[in-house]
Amino acid sequence: MASQKNIQLIRWAVIIVSFIIVAAILWNTYAFFQKFKNEERAKMEILAGAYERSSSADLNADFSLEDKIIGKNHNIPMIITNEKDSITAWANLDSIKTLKNHYLLNQLEIMKNQNLPILVSHKRSNVKQFIYYRDSDLLTKLKYYPVALILILFLFASVIYLFFKSNKVAEQNKLWTGMAKETAHQIGTPLSSLMGWVEILRLENTDENTVAEIEKDVERLNTIAERFSKIGSNPILKKNNIVATTKNSFLYLQSRSSKQVEFKFQSIKETISVRLNIQLYSWVIENLVKNAIDAMEGKGKISLSITENDKDVLVLITDNGKGIPKSLQQKIFTPGFTTKKRGWGLGLSLAKRIIEDYHNGKINVQKSEIGKGTTFIISLKK
Repeated sequence: MASQKNIQLIRWAVIIVSFIIVAAILWNTYAFFQKFKNEERAKMEILAGAYERSSSADLNADFSLEDKIIGKNHNIPMIITNEKDSITAWANLDSIKTLKNHYLLNQLEIMKNQNLPILVSHKRSNVKQFIYYRDSDLLTKLKYYPVALILILFLFASVIYLFFKSNKVAEQNKLWTGMAKETAHQIGTPLSSLMGWVEILRLENTDENTVAEIEKDVERLNTIAERFSKIGSNPILKKNNIVATTKNSFLYLQSRSSKQVEFKFQSIKETISVRLNIQLYSWVIENLVKNAIDAMEGKGKISLSITENDKDVLVLITDNGKGIPKSLQQKIFTPGFTTKKRGWGLGLSLAKRIIEDYHNGKINVQKSEIGKGTTFIISLKK
């Protein structure tokens, strides 16, 4: 409990420090931006002074310094207007775009919004001009620096978050795998005892049908234990008759389902060989059939058919239940997603992993209509 509290404190400390760092960077960037902007303003005021001096001085005076100052402005876009707001000169703007209508007027409007004009008084001619200017390209880029920095920090934080989240998920998967294997181990002991009791029942001349049914359930428990023991390890695939394997799982559920559910099984052949892990593949069939029964609310028709083409064996499971909306047909295979009140959302995600990851096949919703039913299709390589 104490360690958990410490972890929470560390998390909050990291968050607060991160905010302080980001705030400090933004403040420094703003301060630097304002300083740079003030420097540009000072340059433009010196430029305006050079214009004033060159127009007001004696014609024989030396203007080399003023010309040098005026000629040094290569990066700050500017427009000079007269008292009637007509453009008389411009500098550092795109020479090609200036040929287009309204370009200079649009630039002048931008400059008016960005900075206050600088007055240039020509004492000799008693004429007044105004210098308008906008931020240089470097200053404009500097504006977006904080945004880029925040995006980089956000990306960096996202990578760290995903890294820790994936580690947490991996730890959870290890925990679930360990629990599954331990469950299989714990089930093994009573299973051995049950098998012994079945033999005792036979020796006691108990009704053979009763003993056979008990034996089937014991075998079923043994199959479940084997499935749990295989979680987290690579299953061994062997050539098996997919028709017989599928039929056994289908008939087992039929015998233990409501009589209001009509089961129908058909296959184009009695024997079709496919590389399978029987325990895991049967698990998929049982999950799909149970989902179909739930979708029909315990009353309806379920049909399972097996066909083939040149490359694949196709297993189709169809029910006449309530159907699946198109918006959910991809989500139903996501771990944890369920529409059932008491569901865990693991059945279909487990089925997808078994078929696609372990058997290199495919499982999808072939078709589904609301109120009419759903067809799942499993495709396995021959």
